[in-house]
Amino acid sequence: MTLKIPAPRLLPATILTLAAVLLLKCGVLVQAAITHRPRPDSLIVAVAWAAGSDASKEHTKPAAPPPPKGEPEVPAQSAAEPVKEGPPPVSASEKSLLQDLRQRRQQLDARADAVATRESLLLATEQKLAGRVSELQSLQKRLEGIDSAQKQKEDAGWQGLVKLYEAMKPKDAATIFNELSMPVLLPVLDRMKEAKAASVMAAMNPDKAREVTAELAQFRTGRDARTAPPGG
Repeated sequence: MTLKIPAPRLLPATILTLAAVLLLKCGVLVQAAITHRPRPDSLIVAVAWAAGSDASKEHTKPAAPPPPKGEPEVPAQSAAEPVKEGPPPVSASEKSLLQDLRQRRQQLDARADAVATRESLLLATEQKLAGRVSELQSLQKRLEGIDSAQKQKEDAGWQGLVKLYEAMKPKDAATIFNELSMPVLLPVLDRMKEAKAASVMAAMNPDKAREVTAELAQFRTGRDARTAPPGG
């Protein structure tokens, strides 16, 4: 037994609709060809342009409206830029204060220059004095050396006399000492050995011996005072 499948009902209706649309387009094309008689390639371009214009309308976005006439165009970044403000005005009291400060600074600078000049003069004077002191110290050392040499020379001469009187007999030396003056007798007795000096003074005139003893003690005291260090 054979089954019969009924034909769908929608297929004839679709075919009829497509045929009607096709006939309508063909009629339009024929009428346009009769009226304008365009060339075949122009007709094809026109159909393609018509089809493409519909598609381009769907994808194009509306452009921004132009600014109204008479108003300048404002850049986009100008609104975001901060407005630069000028310096605040200076009052009369502030100007006076600034002038006072400027004068005070000038006075301080002048005083600093004067102090620097004075310091340079003092430094030059100190250097000059230091050089003078150095010269005096060198001169003092030189004089001390000359004095020491002179003393050594004198002491050598006195030592010769001392040896001479120490070699003599005490009685003979006492006879000479009785007639000597104190500036000569005192240095000789002071440099003689104690035993020799005692023997000579025992043989001297008693009055002369007492006088020599007092003068010799005073002589040695003054010598010790001269040779003692400062503050001793």
